[in-house]
Amino acid sequence: MPDPIGTVDGMSAKPHLVWDWNGTLLDDLSLVVDATNAAFAECGGPRIDADHHRRRFRRPIADYYAEVLGRPVGAAEFAQLNRVFHDAYQAGLPCALTADADAALRAWPGSQSLLSMWFHDELMLAVAGHRLTEHFARIDGMRRPLDGAVDHKSPYLADHLAAMRLPGAEVVLIGDTVDDARAAASTGTGCVLYAGGFTDPGQLRATGYPVADSLVDAVALVLAGVTTPKAKLPRMGA
Repeated sequence: MPDPIGTVDGMSAKPHLVWDWNGTLLDDLSLVVDATNAAFAECGGPRIDADHHRRRFRRPIADYYAEVLGRPVGAAEFAQLNRVFHDAYQAGLPCALTADADAALRAWPGSQSLLSMWFHDELMLAVAGHRLTEHFARIDGMRRPLDGAVDHKSPYLADHLAAMRLPGAEVVLIGDTVDDARAAASTGTGCVLYAGGFTDPGQLRATGYPVADSLVDAVALVLAGVTTPKAKLPRMGA
């Protein structure tokens, strides 16, 4: 395993990479759609497909659920739907990595870490099961119950970087959602977005950040220094 970044004096000329897990390194879109449909079935909601999820999913997740169901989703109902989702998702594991995930991790010559909005203990088991732990200087998942109203990645990325004593200017995030782009913007990190994950590529391109069709291509963009947006992202909720 690489040395923890927080114990290293100075930085390499290359930035530190922070990887997203679900939809980026892990190819779990189909499983997420199945688990989402299980949650909607619990409350009489409609079925969705992968295309709908890629075009419409957003955070906070409770807002996405409310849009699909056509009514508000309160905290108690969200907690129940989230339990159904979690149980269905767990039942569908294990899930394969994205085809070039291992090659992309091995292609990066600098330090790397992993930040996920999935539950920390389960994330650690999944990463170990895929024999990827050695690639990462730090791995962080969610350490508290998911709040359907406040579940953006931005504060978690800030905490992740603070734990490694890394300024945002020395970091690049590789993820697959608009929320990843907003997290990068909020912390001053670079960002490359992966078009094969949870989000429609057109929405990713609209953030202004570079978009790659594969994870290996994403790493190549970072190596080339192509990690900044063409235009400023609109404010959250705009």
